[in-house]
Amino acid sequence: MADDRQRSDLLAERVAAAGWTFVGVPEDLSPSDLSWDGPRSMGIDGGAYPWSGLTSNGGVRRSPPTTDGSGARMTASATSPVDDARSRTSGREPRGVVAAVFHAAAAEPDVALLVVEPDKAKEPIILWTNPRTSELLGVASSDLVGEPLAQFVKGPDGVSLSTMLRRERRMTTSGTARTAVGETVACRVSATPAPDGRLWTLQVHHAHSDLELALRASADAHEYRFKVLAERSPVPTMMSEQGMRLGHANDALCALLGVTADKLVGTGWLDHAHRDDLERITQTVVAVLAGQEREIQARFVDADRRIHYTDMRFTPLHTPGAGDGFMATLEDVTERRAFEEQLNFQATHDSLTGLPRRSKLWDHITAAMADPAAGLACMFLDLDNFKMVNDTLGHKAGDALLVEIAHRLTGSLRPGDLVARFGGDEFVVVCGTGSLDAALEVADRIMRVLSDPVVLDGVEIHPRGSIGVVLRGPDHHTADDLIRDCDIAMYQAKSRGKGRIMVLDEGARNAVRESLTLVSDLRQAIDERQITLCYQPIMRYEGSTPVLASVEALARWHHPERGPIPADVFVRLAEEHGLVHDLGELVLDRACEALAEWQHVLGPLAPPRMNVNLSALQMSDYLLVQTVKRTLRRRGLRPDQLCLEITESALMKDPDAASTILTQLREHGVQVAIDDFGTGYSSLAYLRKLPVNYLKVDRSFVAELQDGHTAVAMAVISLAHSLGIGVVAEGVETASQMQILESMDCSLLQGFGLSQPLDEPDFVDWCRSGCPVWEGDTS
Repeated sequence: MADDRQRSDLLAERVAAAGWTFVGVPEDLSPSDLSWDGPRSMGIDGGAYPWSGLTSNGGVRRSPPTTDGSGARMTASATSPVDDARSRTSGREPRGVVAAVFHAAAAEPDVALLVVEPDKAKEPIILWTNPRTSELLGVASSDLVGEPLAQFVKGPDGVSLSTMLRRERRMTTSGTARTAVGETVACRVSATPAPDGRLWTLQVHHAHSDLELALRASADAHEYRFKVLAERSPVPTMMSEQGMRLGHANDALCALLGVTADKLVGTGWLDHAHRDDLERITQTVVAVLAGQEREIQARFVDADRRIHYTDMRFTPLHTPGAGDGFMATLEDVTERRAFEEQLNFQATHDSLTGLPRRSKLWDHITAAMADPAAGLACMFLDLDNFKMVNDTLGHKAGDALLVEIAHRLTGSLRPGDLVARFGGDEFVVVCGTGSLDAALEVADRIMRVLSDPVVLDGVEIHPRGSIGVVLRGPDHHTADDLIRDCDIAMYQAKSRGKGRIMVLDEGARNAVRESLTLVSDLRQAIDERQITLCYQPIMRYEGSTPVLASVEALARWHHPERGPIPADVFVRLAEEHGLVHDLGELVLDRACEALAEWQHVLGPLAPPRMNVNLSALQMSDYLLVQTVKRTLRRRGLRPDQLCLEITESALMKDPDAASTILTQLREHGVQVAIDDFGTGYSSLAYLRKLPVNYLKVDRSFVAELQDGHTAVAMAVISLAHSLGIGVVAEGVETASQMQILESMDCSLLQGFGLSQPLDEPDFVDWCRSGCPVWEGDTS
């Protein structure tokens, strides 16, 4: 009786799998003989209908009425596959079809049917079998029900079929059946899950021929190898044989998401897709099911709620008898993505302050300027006297100050504004406003927070800065335009006393643009050797006939559009824009080249020495000595044929470096002269230690001589004589000046009173004509 009840319940499960449900089936009925007395519209309304069935002795039993008139009954669900069959089979009763199908399945002579219930903790349990199962195993159905499946049927190589029943899809494999007498029978096992996945129906076919056994074994071996490969692959892999429902998830995928495979099969894997990526994943799978290969980036959330960034690669699969599915591999790129983001941050942000670098600043401004109507203000901040902090407290303290300034700037900005470190002690602030008052309010707030004291190595510092402000205008087409103008405004602020805010002045901007254009032209002139030289003689008066003692090379630049550019203008531009090294080397080379040529052309009439001026910046260039040696060697001149002039004020900017360089030049044999002596603040004691050959009396002192102001000139000349240094008077223009200087025992004279600066051809002619000297104004 218990056996029949179990069989009845099992049949009810099978009917439920088809979309129907049995309620109240009597225990003494044979389940395979149950029939259905419902109307033709069965399944439409989900109502309850009478049942009938054959008893064990062959009689007919119908559902009796109950006290409420309903009776025991079989209930139809809302949908049934029989509906489709009825629509195609006119005039045939559905109950006959159902009875025929169940009867045929139960009485199938060649197929053993078993209904089992998987158990995660142990082997699947047998719930129902058909008569063929008893024939195959030699065990009565009543003795099979409730027993573990593995006791009678196993998979390849004696492996349990339990893993096969966890994939929620139909599977077929080779296996073995153990009979009651212990005999092992080769067979083919097909497992089909019920729609709810709770029960499985196994079909066990006897393997009749050696060829069939061999082919089945080969197929099973291939499937097993694929299974092992997929399961043990380090690449997270998922596979679906039909639609979105997974039938397989390998160990690597389970490890990635921190769950077991049974939580991923079916549609469980979608629960771990990031909600913002779920729609894109679904759309991709739909495309793959249509036969396309796809690659996407998607995020998945593991059991610990951690987000994993993955590269997913989909390949379509078609399984005969199952449908269209897919296989997908996942590459976890979370660490690589984090590393790339770190590299990108380091590339676009300052390592000291953490502020954006120039590239990030440019991108921000460019994006803001994409909207022509958007207001934009830019501020350029330069810390005042920052070099003093580095020089006195050290670079570590300077770095600490920069970090503190960056923190203050960040805290003083509005949401959406940007502050970037432009370089060194320079910062740029970008604000999304078209109002000058709003921009000045931000600049004023920056100045106030900037001036708060900060203690560095026990020393209290009050930082100050100069800020240039500019609003976006019609002339600003790029980020470069905007940065350039606020940089100009910042230099205006510095030039007017530092520690202040300056809005861009149009006149100053035009002047700077003109200057930048001139610098560009100067760079081109240097590269193309368009800088020319003029030469002014230095005469020695010892007796009645003056003798050519040396010649000073004076640089000249004739601009093709602007005409002659004063030397003090283009030399200053060269110093400010890093061109002084190239300019100085060009002048030195052309002067030495000219002297070497004159020696060949003029012979004894050529000047014995060439004087070349040096910039103050050249005196801190330790490559100067090597440049001089290389030039003299290339032009074939002796070192004593070159005299380098440096102004007194330039000499005192970095006296230690100047002393080192001048000493090396003197040791090589090059002569040295201090130009414009008396206008600077050099120490006489320091002057005594310098390796100097000549002092040049400044022209301002020479101009005073004829007015009776002789004290300064006399002091300089006497000082030179007492130190054993030669002395040259510059700016000599009159005969009376010559006479006074001669009376002071100053024999080397230079000025317009003797000769104006001459270009190279005129100077050669002047030398050939005997170096005629104009005695100047006699007054």
